[in-house]
Amino acid sequence: MSGTTSVPASGWTARFPLWDGYFAVTVLGVGAAVAADPTRPGADRATAVVLFGALTAWYVAFGRPLMRDGVEDRRGWLYLAGVLVLYVPAVLASTSASFLLFALCPQAFMVLPAVPAVGTVLALNAVHVVVLAARADDLTDVTGPALIAALVAAVVSMVGVWSQHTVAESERRAELIAELGRSRDQVARLSRQAGVTAERQRLAADIHDTVAQGLSSVVLLIQAAEADLDRDRATARRHLHLAVDTARDNLAEVRTLVAALTPGELAGSSLAEALRRLVERFARETGLPATCAVPDTDRPLPTPVEVVLLRATQEALTNARRHAAAGTVAVLLEHHPDAVVLQVVDDGAGFDPDEPGGGYGLAGMRARIEQVRGRLAVRSAPGDGTTVRVEVPYP
Repeated sequence: MSGTTSVPASGWTARFPLWDGYFAVTVLGVGAAVAADPTRPGADRATAVVLFGALTAWYVAFGRPLMRDGVEDRRGWLYLAGVLVLYVPAVLASTSASFLLFALCPQAFMVLPAVPAVGTVLALNAVHVVVLAARADDLTDVTGPALIAALVAAVVSMVGVWSQHTVAESERRAELIAELGRSRDQVARLSRQAGVTAERQRLAADIHDTVAQGLSSVVLLIQAAEADLDRDRATARRHLHLAVDTARDNLAEVRTLVAALTPGELAGSSLAEALRRLVERFARETGLPATCAVPDTDRPLPTPVEVVLLRATQEALTNARRHAAAGTVAVLLEHHPDAVVLQVVDDGAGFDPDEPGGGYGLAGMRARIEQVRGRLAVRSAPGDGTTVRVEVPYP
């Protein structure tokens, strides 16, 4: 029913034929009892039966749609007023008609809120008591029926109010369940969006750490070759060979990214081997002394952790090459009892880590490291070199 006492339409509609059956059995049973009552004249019995038919028609035509659809408005008052108009003369014709209360009293709670429904139940139960009192020679004869009517009204009212409360609570729970379902769908949608965003960030970091850095190296090598072309063709040719090798390596990385595989440097090799090759290539391309201290035996690490450590090394070396003007660079990998630690140290110009900088750089490195529950620490100062420290706990 609508408002505070409504029933979810699907459940109530499915159960409503049971109420129809109950109403029909009650009206037919009481009608048969009234028609067979030998204590009343035939005309009164006929009148009562006709009024029963009118009550049934009034229910089918007007009341039933209100109850089935859970309507609670002024039409409920109108329907019950019509019930009283037909019920009172039926009781006047035959007091046995009061047994119709078994079907009429519940209707009050189907079309009205609790307080007016209780008032309607009291009024309906008072009808036959008033009729008996009007016909009785001694009012003490009405005491018993009055007590029974009061008890019936009290029981019906308590059951009706409890039913309305139960139905309202069921509807509230149904609404909460529906809201929970909508919230769950929203969370799933937001999770998908977050996943898409994280994947975009990951791809951005991969592209920055591979293609962008590789192209930067190619550009620098070609520029160096162009500068040496007239005065030292051998050096220029060496720079061009390095540029070709770097371009090929980056082409392999791009293919790996497209295929969603692990980084090319890690394919078929350990993290230690990949770091050594990375530092060796850095030394060849820059001509700077570069050392790589890694354990001979790697402790097994999940692929995402190895990727993070490799990409962090690439980023740190690129920064040392492009910005630090370093004289030496060192890469150190250590396995601690509860974490793996990577450090990239250069003796270059340094910078202020607290000063905001442009580009993807350290921000992208930090975001990538946090995805594996790691921590990034950058220790640097102008003129004092830079140390990039990455610590990732073991899973």
